[in-house]
Amino acid sequence: MWRAVASNALTLLIVALFLLGGVILFGQSTYRAEGPLSEPVCLRVQSGSNMSRVSQDLENRGAIANGMLFRIGADYADKADQLKAGAFLVPAGASMEEIVDIVTRGGASTCGTEVVYRVGVTRKLVQVRELDPATGSFVEVASFNPAEEEAPAAFDRVRAEADTRYRIAVAEGVTSWQVMDSLKNIDLLTGEIARPEEGSLAPDSYEVRVGDTRESVITRMQNAQEVLLAAAWESRADDVPLNSAEELLILASIIEKETGVAEERRQVASVFANRLDRGMRLQTDPTVIYGVTEGVGVLGRGLRQSELRAATPWNTYVIEGLPPTPIANPGRASLEAAANPDETPYIFFVADGTGGHAFATTLAEHNQNVARWRQIEAERANQ
Repeated sequence: MWRAVASNALTLLIVALFLLGGVILFGQSTYRAEGPLSEPVCLRVQSGSNMSRVSQDLENRGAIANGMLFRIGADYADKADQLKAGAFLVPAGASMEEIVDIVTRGGASTCGTEVVYRVGVTRKLVQVRELDPATGSFVEVASFNPAEEEAPAAFDRVRAEADTRYRIAVAEGVTSWQVMDSLKNIDLLTGEIARPEEGSLAPDSYEVRVGDTRESVITRMQNAQEVLLAAAWESRADDVPLNSAEELLILASIIEKETGVAEERRQVASVFANRLDRGMRLQTDPTVIYGVTEGVGVLGRGLRQSELRAATPWNTYVIEGLPPTPIANPGRASLEAAANPDETPYIFFVADGTGGHAFATTLAEHNQNVARWRQIEAERANQ
């Protein structure tokens, strides 16, 4: 009898172990299998949350099929206590294993809300944007000019959220004073800064965090510009009429201010290169404007004849060659254009009314182009 009991017990134990092994294998397979999520979602993990709350949220949103299995898997992988606060993009079909990795990996939030502080040539703009998980694109929720408008409620709401991301987007052609002034008015940054040297900042988008120092942001911009300038100088054409990387930076800043049309930059650069080769004055209006404003603010009006004749260190109608400093912060494309201008016979250009320019090789051709431009200006003034 005892032998039969022992035999049955052993049989039951074997069956139980077999079943347990099957359950474990099934659990592992389910944990690693493609999940039920049909489209991406943005998962917010609040500071102080835990795997239980996260798994419940994921279950409610149809991202996982079994919250208990999710928690067991996280615990088995020794990740249950590594949960990070933030907003995380969970892709369609993500497995439970992949989701655990996403919410425990750390780093910046990958979805949710961002605030973009835009430093433009003519104005500042603050944008509140939210990522649409389905398209992977940001959608603007609110925007305002901080110099002219009160912050909307949407801005105040996201500023209070711990997982909001922040970026500072600096446009090509802004002056160093404009960047300094903008950073001083971004209240999530700390510390004082002096005005950086003109041209030393790389126009780009920079992610920042609450409490970052303004000086650290400036340093990142300067380091980025040093890399871009070194690369442009290294790749310059053999016959480019420039004696140093600093001269290339100065010329690039003039190109940046002269045209916003990407495909024109190398043509504009060729005009200035040809003029420098021939010992002609550059005669470019943006240098006159910089002589008036010295990069502080925006002129906001047309140039006067007296200003075109005024002797300033930057007025290229008066001085020979390049001005002593850049007149703005040029971007990569203008640096590359200054280093490798197109080969053209052009020595003149003027606006053509389309946003671009008309180029000419002779003064007679240039005067015709100027006459057309004056006619366009007159027609616009009468509309």
